Amino acid sequence: MKFGYVGIAAGLFIGSLVGLVPVARAVETIKPVQVGISAEASAAIQRLSKTLSANDFSFQVRTIRVHLGDQGQPLHIFHNIKVTTHRPDRLAVQAVGDDGDNDLFYDGKTVFLVGFGGTKYVKAAAPDNTQAMLADVSKRFNVDFPLADLLDPAPRTAILSDVTSGKEVGTSMIDGKPCEHLFFSQTGGIELEVWVDKSDQALLRRLIVTYRQLAGQPSFIAEFSNWNFSTHPDADFTFQPPTGAKQIQLSQATSMHQAKGE
Repeated sequence: MKFGYVGIAAGLFIGSLVGLVPVARAVETIKPVQVGISAEASAAIQRLSKTLSANDFSFQVRTIRVHLGDQGQPLHIFHNIKVTTHRPDRLAVQAVGDDGDNDLFYDGKTVFLVGFGGTKYVKAAAPDNTQAMLADVSKRFNVDFPLADLLDPAPRTAILSDVTSGKEVGTSMIDGKPCEHLFFSQTGGIELEVWVDKSDQALLRRLIVTYRQLAGQPSFIAEFSNWNFSTHPDADFTFQPPTGAKQIQLSQATSMHQAKGE
């Protein structure tokens, strides 16, 4: 996974919501096990990739992000997020957290971004696929989305991107179900812990990213639940402005975001 770290965005977006995204890839082909990645770890990621290749799915995730305060003290920001997607061109991300509500709705043509505690939103034309849209949004606002690889059309390739080694640590019980606990090292001093169901439908249960080369070794923690692979109606991706929310121009949002120094 391409886990860049861009700090906490308290403006239009939250750091755990939108951001650094890999470019769109062609249809995935199964490749031999990479040097340094055990056969067990590779097989687990392949099962997870098959699960994430569904055209429709949604999940809920609770995230905890650790960052450093102005005096170098570790601080935490929490979010509860629901992600709903339909490949290749529908996405809804609804987040409630310490900085209020932050949402994204994308219908294949237009993206709506809701921030500042749900009081302001931006409407913008968007590319015709989810990966290109997220990359465009990321570039404009310089924020990151550590979960973006889960939406990639080639999940296995995205998840193992820049990974130099990986192994199975053991078996953990999560909500009464056995899960494979995996550990990966990535270039740039990034370490990944991944927990995946020990089943044919290998659901992702936990993810921890640790940034060893950054001051304070900050981390990103995600716990997943409520996976659903039903087809979602178009209404799930249709934006309805929050009561009293004001539409602002993209240039205004960018200026307000940058003024916060993030």
